[in-house]
Amino acid sequence: MALKQISTDKAPSAIGPYSQGIVTNGFLFTAGQIALDPVAGQIVEGGIVEQTERVMQNLQEVLKAGGASWGDVVKTTVYLHDLAHFPTVNEIYGKWLGKARPARSTVQVPGLPRGALVEIDAIAVVPSK
Repeated sequence: MALKQISTDKAPSAIGPYSQGIVTNGFLFTAGQIALDPVAGQIVEGGIVEQTERVMQNLQEVLKAGGASWGDVVKTTVYLHDLAHFPTVNEIYGKWLGKARPARSTVQVPGLPRGALVEIDAIAVVPSK
């Protein structure tokens, strides 16, 4: 089984010993994306709206680098520091996904890296070329 590491400078560099994504057996597994600006390397200013927008943009760039798009995503996991933010995150998430409707889990966690309010990861099918 071959593993292909995915890396793009359009999303934040890994802040630990992991890859932005891995493609294997026709699937792309992304690392969780938080609201890091890929240039500044810092959490974007603002609250849950700004952070969720940045997370979705980062995730889209990793998907693109791995040869996939939102329509290829089969599963996401959303990690929220506070489930009270769920309606806001859900609205922004839906806007980015368009008509795609992958399976999803959403969980509240006591903390996220760098004090982030939201983190999202995805599993996508990589279309054959």
